[in-house]
Amino acid sequence: MATKKRSPYKLKQVKPSGKKEESFFELVYEVARQIPKGRITSYGAIANCLGTKLSARMVGWAMNGAGKVKPKVPAHRVVNRNGMLSGKHHFGEPDAMENLLKKEGIKVKDDTVVDFDKLFWDPAKELGF
Repeated sequence: MATKKRSPYKLKQVKPSGKKEESFFELVYEVARQIPKGRITSYGAIANCLGTKLSARMVGWAMNGAGKVKPKVPAHRVVNRNGMLSGKHHFGEPDAMENLLKKEGIKVKDDTVVDFDKLFWDPAKELGF
């Protein structure tokens, strides 16, 4: 029987979702903080990782409020399932999300991540869920 290779990425402070002191948004932020620079994920992938596959929209709401959260949340690395920068209007400046991605070496064309499939980071897979 082959042994499963463990991911080098681990959730650092996520507790089971049944704990009262952890809100869904806090869990979303903790997953988002694990996204490596130069990689992207989707709202749905984060929802799936947290066991709530149908809650992609709630992940989007969490990302909408991420600008006020400490420690920082790299919300610019979270896009929709097609790689589109659907949350870009929440970044103040119209090009802010795109510029943050470009600083990390991610190419964007027409508000869509180029090579989305290649750059996609699946938290459920990478964090061993």
